[in-house]
Amino acid sequence: MSYLIYLVEDEENLNQVLASYLEKEGWLVRRFSDGNAARAAIMEAPHLWILDIMLPHVDGYQLIREIKSRQPDTPVIFISARDAELDRVIGLEMGSDDYLPKPFLPRELVIRVQKLLQRVYAAASQTAANQTAAALARPVRLLPPYEIDESSRVVRIDGSKIELTTKEFELLLLLTDHPGQALSREQILLRIWGEAYDGSDRAVDDLMRRLRKKLPELRVESIYGYGYRLVER
Repeated sequence: MSYLIYLVEDEENLNQVLASYLEKEGWLVRRFSDGNAARAAIMEAPHLWILDIMLPHVDGYQLIREIKSRQPDTPVIFISARDAELDRVIGLEMGSDDYLPKPFLPRELVIRVQKLLQRVYAAASQTAANQTAAALARPVRLLPPYEIDESSRVVRIDGSKIELTTKEFELLLLLTDHPGQALSREQILLRIWGEAYDGSDRAVDDLMRRLRKKLPELRVESIYGYGYRLVER
């Protein structure tokens, strides 16, 4: 899997070196040199953040606070040249998943990233596999007034069949898999279109509009600037 990593480091030479090492592993890396630029990209939800603590304008502590408030499951690695023990403790308290004191070898960071990505996303893959197995064991879902038959990929209301496209059906399943949970446009794009998609996230809005038109009783809230949530009855 080609993971997307956001690297926030204001020392330009170190920023370039670290990015080069990470990219050699096949990961996609987006670099930032100050806190404000990184802050503006939080809603893009990468697979991993690597944050320097001392940054211009907005420091790493402020960034991790906002990251974890919006994407609590996204892993974060802190790097810092300050008081290592103090930064390590504060970082852990704020939700960081790992910490590297400067100076360190770039290869050490690569190894830490490998292990963290494997731990976080291997577990997520297993959870998804378990959810798929559970869905296969229970192929019919009830979402009053709709009945969703996964085995035949058909939606019915009062016995009448409603025709959905493949992506419309996948979006409906995604929503019913996460009732009450806010789903970002980026999360929906990744699930429905896959990692190779490079178009606009407005495709999500168009797909949701079509799904709502076909299923007018579907209770989906729009979250301004973020995504959508299926409202539990």
